[in-house]
Amino acid sequence: MNIAELLAIDTHVHIEPDTRDSAADEAARKYFGEKEPAFSRLELAEYYRSRKIGCVVFSVDERMTGRTQVPNEDVIALAQTNSDVMIAFASVDPTRGREAVDKAERLVSVGVRGFKIHQPLMNFHANDRIAYPFYEVVNAARLPVIFHTGHSGIGTGMPGGGGVRLKYGNPMDIDDVAVDFPNMPIIMAHPSFPWQDEAISVCLHKPQVYIDLSGWSPKYFSPTLIQYANTLLKHKMLFGSDFPLIKPDRWLADFEKIAIRDEVRPLILKENAVRLLKL
Repeated sequence: MNIAELLAIDTHVHIEPDTRDSAADEAARKYFGEKEPAFSRLELAEYYRSRKIGCVVFSVDERMTGRTQVPNEDVIALAQTNSDVMIAFASVDPTRGREAVDKAERLVSVGVRGFKIHQPLMNFHANDRIAYPFYEVVNAARLPVIFHTGHSGIGTGMPGGGGVRLKYGNPMDIDDVAVDFPNMPIIMAHPSFPWQDEAISVCLHKPQVYIDLSGWSPKYFSPTLIQYANTLLKHKMLFGSDFPLIKPDRWLADFEKIAIRDEVRPLILKENAVRLLKL
């Protein structure tokens, strides 16, 4: 990856299965207003390459919604084939005990660059001790973990929210994890509605915690989030789209219109990610 040639780095890109026809997929598309046809993986790579945007790619290991996980090995192979623009993260459900630990150890050994966790879809609090053996592996490797925070577009509008419990997205759970695993960089994904202040507090207090701004159009960012992005947290905010549900073209167009200082924009779009990911 030639960092100098990239204009931005999208830290939140989902690799989806070829078929996305579950009820949860349909509800998510409706919630996010996604109307364009799905990209093939070749089209995805070309989309980012043509825009000179690097991207962190991953799938999600979950069994709640009926949505199929793209195997971590496939995500890694895709990133290796398109290493000029892609960085592979893996997803492992930490609640699966020894299986999760073994998977994490194997994925670290083959060079994965980080992990993605979605607690509401995996049905656990981030600070549940069941996850700690998994975190120990990642902490020892000093690799970053992306944790879902805040509202979940997945399940929105479905009966019973599709079984998704929003309490698992509370960022205060992640404060405990940051205390107990200080060598594991943490990315709290998304503006954390309805817990935005909590997320800002954790990010401000814990040196290894960052916030990615994915999953929301920037025009909906709260004034408090914009205030801290411009000041105390300007080195800890990351561009993320939440592709395919929100694409970079839409996110970046709306980002141009919000009150982010000119000197802060390149930090959020690229430089903070370069430092965090050691690119």
